[in-house]
Amino acid sequence: MFSRLLSVARRQRTGRGWQNWSSGRSGAPAAEAHSVALPAQAQVVICGGGIMGTSVAYHLSKMGWKDIVLLEQGRLAAGSTRFCAGILSTARHLTIEQKMADYSNKLYQQLEQETGIQTGYIRTGSIFLAQTQDRLISLKRINSRLNVIGIPSEIISPKKVAELHPLLNVHDLVGAMHVPEDAVVSSADVALALASAASQNGVQIYDRTSVLHVMVKKGQVTGVETDKGQIECQYFVNCAGQWAYELGLSNEEPVSIPLHACEHFYLLTRPLETPLQSNTPTVVDADGRIYIRNWQGGILSGGFEKNPKPIFTEGKNQLEIQNLQEDWDHFEPLLSSLLRRMPELETLEIMKLVNCPETFTPDMRCIMGESPAVQGYYVLVGMNSAGLSFAGGAGRYLAEWMVHGYPSESIWELDLKRFGALQSSRTFLRHRVMEVMPLLYDLKVPRWDFQTGRQLRTSPLYDRLDAQGARWMEKHGFERPKYFVPPDKDLLALEQSKTFYKPDWFDIVESEVKCCKEAVCVIDMSSFTKFEITSTGDQALEILQYLFSNDLDVPVGHIVHTGMLNEGGGYENDCSIARLSKRSFFMISPTDQQVHCWAWLKKHMPEDSNLLLEDVTWKYTALNLIGPRAVDVLSELSYAPMTPDHFPSLFCKYALHVYNEVMSVGQKYGIRNAGYYALRSLRIEKFFAFWGQDLNTLTTPLECGRESRVKLDKGMDFIGRDALLQQKQNGVYKRLTMFILDDHDTDLDLWPWWGEPIYRNGQYAGKTTSSAYSYTLERHVCLGFVHNFSEDTGEEQVVTADFINRGEYEIDIAGHRFQAKAKLYPVTSLFTHKRRKDDVELSDLHGK
Repeated sequence: MFSRLLSVARRQRTGRGWQNWSSGRSGAPAAEAHSVALPAQAQVVICGGGIMGTSVAYHLSKMGWKDIVLLEQGRLAAGSTRFCAGILSTARHLTIEQKMADYSNKLYQQLEQETGIQTGYIRTGSIFLAQTQDRLISLKRINSRLNVIGIPSEIISPKKVAELHPLLNVHDLVGAMHVPEDAVVSSADVALALASAASQNGVQIYDRTSVLHVMVKKGQVTGVETDKGQIECQYFVNCAGQWAYELGLSNEEPVSIPLHACEHFYLLTRPLETPLQSNTPTVVDADGRIYIRNWQGGILSGGFEKNPKPIFTEGKNQLEIQNLQEDWDHFEPLLSSLLRRMPELETLEIMKLVNCPETFTPDMRCIMGESPAVQGYYVLVGMNSAGLSFAGGAGRYLAEWMVHGYPSESIWELDLKRFGALQSSRTFLRHRVMEVMPLLYDLKVPRWDFQTGRQLRTSPLYDRLDAQGARWMEKHGFERPKYFVPPDKDLLALEQSKTFYKPDWFDIVESEVKCCKEAVCVIDMSSFTKFEITSTGDQALEILQYLFSNDLDVPVGHIVHTGMLNEGGGYENDCSIARLSKRSFFMISPTDQQVHCWAWLKKHMPEDSNLLLEDVTWKYTALNLIGPRAVDVLSELSYAPMTPDHFPSLFCKYALHVYNEVMSVGQKYGIRNAGYYALRSLRIEKFFAFWGQDLNTLTTPLECGRESRVKLDKGMDFIGRDALLQQKQNGVYKRLTMFILDDHDTDLDLWPWWGEPIYRNGQYAGKTTSSAYSYTLERHVCLGFVHNFSEDTGEEQVVTADFINRGEYEIDIAGHRFQAKAKLYPVTSLFTHKRRKDDVELSDLHGK
């Protein structure tokens, strides 16, 4: 069968082909660079005339910025935009990606009316197939999240799939998800329409003009050097797609943009004998690794194979992306999958096998935001084959960021500053994207880990912990222990166990948590970001008091838990600061804050030679001793008394002894290693919010019960103070709440992980931000924000403690709702080891 199709595919083809279908249209609003001189200056220069660059230009001009120049080295929409398969899908795992795609869908639908340029927009809907129960669970989780943000979707039967798309073979399906408002559209025409609208709003567009490098002075963008001359500017936006990595490194001060290209294949066929209708649903068969859409009455079908082919590792210098060489042997598994799903295609003539480069990032998420190294240098690239779906929303968020200083949604999961320098090496990227590309369609269960590019950063204790059974997870390139496998456990079975239900590491983590509560555990926390801020005078204290919301003027040796807030009162960081001396402070932040926090501090600290900020993450091994016998262990290792008076909570002293001595002394106290899974369980049952999971740039201390950690009543100014005072007067519109699942069977029911919808009195009220099983309560505990949405208008209203306490709550896990008790403070009536669901009432801790 395949050989016959292959011979057909290799015949001399005639008629309308891919090149004609996707090439640039007439009426492009670009000026010919050789005939029109570039302006000497502009407020913004955008590099890249694809769908990303034109979206940024469109949205900036809509927001009132007019002095904008867009430069394209070839023709508009002649890069990867030109080869896009044209599928717009809103079904994404991340809420921020769902919102971007939903906005893009609405934007593209009205572009033709706005600009007069036909974009080929057709609402087809999408069908996501499930060949396994785990795949169906994954779809049910996505379906729940889509519904609560207003995107229609439903879980359907195989019979319904056959009704929606009669050509599909459904015999091996267990179900599917139908998203009726998804669409197909010509990405090149969308880009041209966006460019046209931007041009009408005053944006100047020049094609065949190459950006050579960005000029930088004192860490700030000052202009760009092109092959047609210089343009002075305040802002530069890198939307160069395949060329973004090289362009970033070409600057006077390099900007690291971690992405790498792979070959991406799809085929085009002649029309079927009975041509497919234009509104035939798009099909995603992730278990078969393929997608299928109607194309001019025939089929366009591609996928994400298990053995991708990375390209351009050594760079490239094409002006425009050309169709790469066909490779039918490489495409054969995807073609076989297509024919199994649509057997009637066996005799269909194939027009072309398209092979085009697509860029992928180290974590399968796009890259946007301002460079941590150069102020005014913004990036929007790395779409992981979802550029059409994300372009509208991503362009909007980046434009908001530039105009207002922050986007309207938290985009930390997409922020360029989530990456470190080690994740930008070409060797690392080449290996990582070979894993990332197939992962796009792989089934991703909770707590999965990347396998490539590991051990980039390790603790000095890595080898010792590894020998003791540590199983590792990666955070910001740093290896951290998840848990420690006892010698009697089947390691291979544990590593291969992946599930949405109770995981096989449950008992291991339980024993670590028990040891933390009854004896003593040591956790290697060396990965946490560590900075030292020192000064010759009082400058360090003065600037830190302004940059942080809690009072740092404490006795030497004391630790202060504080937020680093933005002007809106939201958390840019949540950290602990120890006062080492009168003029020296030691700052401990989450692992993935290393780049973001450094950039924020450098941006806001004055240029003072007497003030020094130093990253000392590499200099210190951090050991966390947890448990009632921790003081006993420390007492034998230190000459200083370990009584509460001499060593209270939130107090620090210098390092005592190395790990080996701690473990040796701790043996008689039952010491053992513990990992981050145990720590997560402990912190969630204690209602301790964590930055990047529960807290973000749009979360304030007043919304998560941390008003006591803010110096509002001390008469000192700090960033975010005015916003918090206003919020204190007006009330909060969301409140972090702790949920304890009531009717959930840990052994049999699906587990909550994060992102589950929260319902109050049957009405959607928010989502969980993190979840864990509490071995103390013997129940699942979720943290999440509760909103008060008006039933009439949907607008948010003030959330009070009374509003929280009067509600009846449910947590939606993959479409099944479980009853939950809501708490605003940590639970104090902790359960003993015996489960007592019916006769024990959970009580609140009244007070802070």
